[in-house]
Amino acid sequence: MKMAANHHCSSGRFISLEGIDGAGKSSQLAPLVSWLQQKGCSVVTCRDPGSTAAGDAIRAILLDRHEITLSATAEMLLYMAARAQLVAEVIEPALNRGDWVVSDRYLLANIVYQGHAGGLDPESIRQVGAVATRSLEPDAVLLLEVDLETAARRMQRPLDKLENRGNEFRQRLHKGYRVEAAKHPERIHVVDATQSIDAIAARLRDVLADQFEQLR
Repeated sequence: MKMAANHHCSSGRFISLEGIDGAGKSSQLAPLVSWLQQKGCSVVTCRDPGSTAAGDAIRAILLDRHEITLSATAEMLLYMAARAQLVAEVIEPALNRGDWVVSDRYLLANIVYQGHAGGLDPESIRQVGAVATRSLEPDAVLLLEVDLETAARRMQRPLDKLENRGNEFRQRLHKGYRVEAAKHPERIHVVDATQSIDAIAARLRDVLADQFEQLR
């Protein structure tokens, strides 16, 4: 559902939610969007990869088609193709209308998953990402940080291809997100995601209100 923007929220902002699998992004998306709407923002949500016809087809290849084996580079480029379409079809038009965009993952996930954890050069991924997204970066990245034990406990469901890569891969993910957050503290906000859903939601609201005066 979209609500009309009031004068406070007339200029759109782009927020992405990040974290390892099991960090709780899915649980936080709806309350965050609801709060933004209460503040009078018109909000568009999306997931990366996905949220376009091309993106959903690519997502199936990346995460669900277990019989398709991809090299790390091919995998990274497929994510970029899905993201390029997401930016062109969903994110840029929304921001141009003055809407707020909340995305479940974005470029940082590629840098961490295929770079820090997957063995590709993170800076090369960043450069390819700049081409794919026309250098569109989130105004704020909310990084839900959780220990591996808690994350594993939360994922009591069938795992997709990336989630099936085991504990060493997850440890590299955890470290990669920390490295990236330390590099860009002005944009990547680390939030303790081991707390209750309500406590995490409250912390996310505080972080965004600190950064965007429209939300105070």
